Amino acid sequence: MPLLPFQEAPSELLSLFHTEKESILARCLEPEPGLFIAESAKVTVRAADAGYSMKAMLIDDAQLNREAQELLSRFPEVPAYHAPTREYLEISGYPMTRGVLSLFRRKQRSRPDPPDRAGRAKEDPFSLVSSGSCRRIAVLEEVSNPANIGAIFRNAAALGIDAVLLSAGCCDPLARRCLRVSMGCIFQVPWSMTGLSGAQIAENLKRLGIRTAAMALSADSVPVSDPSLKEALRLAVFLGNEGNGLPAKTIGSCDLVVRIPMRDGVDSLNVAAASAVTFWETRRS
Repeated sequence: MPLLPFQEAPSELLSLFHTEKESILARCLEPEPGLFIAESAKVTVRAADAGYSMKAMLIDDAQLNREAQELLSRFPEVPAYHAPTREYLEISGYPMTRGVLSLFRRKQRSRPDPPDRAGRAKEDPFSLVSSGSCRRIAVLEEVSNPANIGAIFRNAAALGIDAVLLSAGCCDPLARRCLRVSMGCIFQVPWSMTGLSGAQIAENLKRLGIRTAAMALSADSVPVSDPSLKEALRLAVFLGNEGNGLPAKTIGSCDLVVRIPMRDGVDSLNVAAASAVTFWETRRS
């Protein structure tokens, strides 16, 4: 399919690229999973490689470089439109992008159905961690900053995390800023929006024989370098909200509490930085 000027794109398509509230884009096809937008050629390729279906591309004329040309060659069946930089930025609704916007179909909804009265999810969010081959798991509870979610996924992909589980209240990993910060690594690590609290996630993981470790400051905590963490056959590390950390109920539901030792005067790291230290220290040899 030839590269077409943006004026030939359906107005409905341009309005999707311009959608400012990502929650609208994520839920526009309910009850089916909705849509999301990937920025840059690199993130586009990683999304496609992960099996997401691409619906259309919008390319900045100033970025019709080798990477963009390779995209057009690789996905000749996908409608692709180009626009001068000024119009491209007006359509995108953002003051800065990376030259390519790609519209994809989601595989799962951005928010699962609420659990029943017994706390059971209607769909099993733990199927991706049920296999014994899933040995290192990150659990994020109410991490709401998209930049932190993106950075954590990038750390997870680089440092051997096999799956990520997200509690109720977490930012959607397919939000544009999450994808941008992660450089598309969100498509390299299996993940599930559980809709559950951290304590509920911990209880489910323990039933699967997975050891659970809460990252928190506590008098009975062990250092993240403790050999028993690296030696654990299967381990799930819980990381909490940027401002408040993990709730007491989640900490109490985990098998042990873990801390990152620091110099006096500093009590904690940003959650994304803490994830990098923790993933590295607890990796299986």
